[in-house]
Amino acid sequence: MSHSLGSGPPPTPPQKPSTSLRRRLAELRGPAAPARPLDARALAALAANPGCRRRALLDGAGVDKGALAEAIGSPSAAFGQSQFAFMRGNAFEAKVKGDGGTELLRLLYERMGTGAEPPGAAASPDLAAAGPEGRAARTALALREATTAGEWALLDHPMLALDVAGSPAYLEPDAVVVHPDGRWTVVEIKSFPMIDAAADPSKVGAAARQSAVYVLALERVAERTEGASVDHSVLLVCPKDFSNLPTASVIDVRKQLSVTRRQLTRLARIEDIADALPPGTTFELDGQSGAALASAVEAVPAVYAPECLSACELAFHCRSRARQQDLVTALGRPLRGELGALTTIGDVLAAARGEAGDPADPTVAAVRRAAALRAEATGARTGARPAMAPPRTAEAAGEAPCEAPDKAPHRAAHDRTAPASAAPAAPPAPQPPADDATPAPQPAAGARPVSQPAAAEATAPEGAPCR
Repeated sequence: MSHSLGSGPPPTPPQKPSTSLRRRLAELRGPAAPARPLDARALAALAANPGCRRRALLDGAGVDKGALAEAIGSPSAAFGQSQFAFMRGNAFEAKVKGDGGTELLRLLYERMGTGAEPPGAAASPDLAAAGPEGRAARTALALREATTAGEWALLDHPMLALDVAGSPAYLEPDAVVVHPDGRWTVVEIKSFPMIDAAADPSKVGAAARQSAVYVLALERVAERTEGASVDHSVLLVCPKDFSNLPTASVIDVRKQLSVTRRQLTRLARIEDIADALPPGTTFELDGQSGAALASAVEAVPAVYAPECLSACELAFHCRSRARQQDLVTALGRPLRGELGALTTIGDVLAAARGEAGDPADPTVAAVRRAAALRAEATGARTGARPAMAPPRTAEAAGEAPCEAPDKAPHRAAHDRTAPASAAPAAPPAPQPPADDATPAPQPAAGARPVSQPAAAEATAPEGAPCR
């Protein structure tokens, strides 16, 4: 089989865990608790943070992380879909796969069927078997038979196996289509809409990472099948606009496939993580207090990043611990990568103040330079503002406060309506008439009379104090 860009060497078949490892994982999970199987979403999140041993061990042991987070006092209510979302997704998937998958094959042929005969009646083999191991074996047999027959075949919810940190994980894609030329294509059906042939980029990216895990698992089967090859472009089927009619788009997952393969190889083996635990460590929910479970969780090292909030049920617990320990990782993975050996916020601040750190270290030098620029900017901003004297008021100068002209008539009206019990104001002293007094000019006919305060203000000499 030829490998295209991003495929790399063929993956090794998953090895069945030894009896001692399975017993050890059952002890960690609790003998009475059923194991939660890994799915593609969990594997994609695990591959995005390969340094987190806590998630690798809990997922490998099949521990219910949601129940564990609730037991230790850090529940995460943001995970899971509503019942309405489940019903809508299942109804849309049934519509796409109805009538023997005719609509699905039509969309696939329109987008990816170049060089092949139009699909007619596609074969749909029965994949029922006992247990996930039996279903995975039955899926591999059906893929080989369909490839040998050289006809269109639609596998509804096949079961694939993938080795993750020394333990097999069983995955179930929505559908896999076998082309007459031996190509295998993963079909991912989602219920979020494509509006004007475009969908939410974050949701499309999550679907691409999830599909890359399926492609990686399919490569294991294709490596042992003559004439088979796995298509590194997946078919994403979504509702069109605001209707329930299906539409499709082709997504190239070579980049996500390469990243997932590289990250999964970096995962520490589960038996190595389990051997490093203190004796008697268990995550059994029955019969243990929240403090004991929290101590068991803390016994496994974790690597927190803000991206964990949308991918792991224990993210809130890990975030609170990272904040208590003053870790830089709580601020984001890019910032953590820029700061190098400065792993805590205290170390960063000490290096910025010149109290710690090697001046020859480029990271320390950059932090100090940034602190100097900030001090210079804040100092210039605060120092350029001169001290301003308090405003001079009429009361401070010994003068009567100036009253606005528009308030004078209201003041006069208030004085006229004052109660009779109030002490009458002293009458003004009579002024002797001036010898050269001239009668005041009368306003012209039709002119608006000028009020006394306004007239006084208008005739007051410039610079005279306000009375």
